[in-house]
Amino acid sequence: MQYMCLIYASESTGPQHGSPEFGPYMQAYQEFTAKAQEAGVLIAGEALQPVVTASTVTTENGKPEIMDGPFAETKEQLGGYYLLECANLDEALKYAAMIPTTRHGRVEVRPIMTFD
Repeated sequence: MQYMCLIYASESTGPQHGSPEFGPYMQAYQEFTAKAQEAGVLIAGEALQPVVTASTVTTENGKPEIMDGPFAETKEQLGGYYLLECANLDEALKYAAMIPTTRHGRVEVRPIMTFD
């Protein structure tokens, strides 16, 4: 079964680009990615650009409305994701717990819905 691991954190928490902690933090991500690849559970994973680059689209009265920024003002933003193929939820949670952002943010794990 496939599971989406959605990585949430405040952009102002955790190791910041240019700080001494940032290199080891990114190394931890590379190590997690390699571990998931070696185990054969990694389908995809990417980081997202900062939330200031987001646009939100909705339709009102049949016309699209485009707004700058994310849909909701929140303390934590979606910063990236991993799509994993795991035997069950327990295995997906085991891998999600290895994602470095869990130290200062959250990782939401959701099964992918299939329409057969």
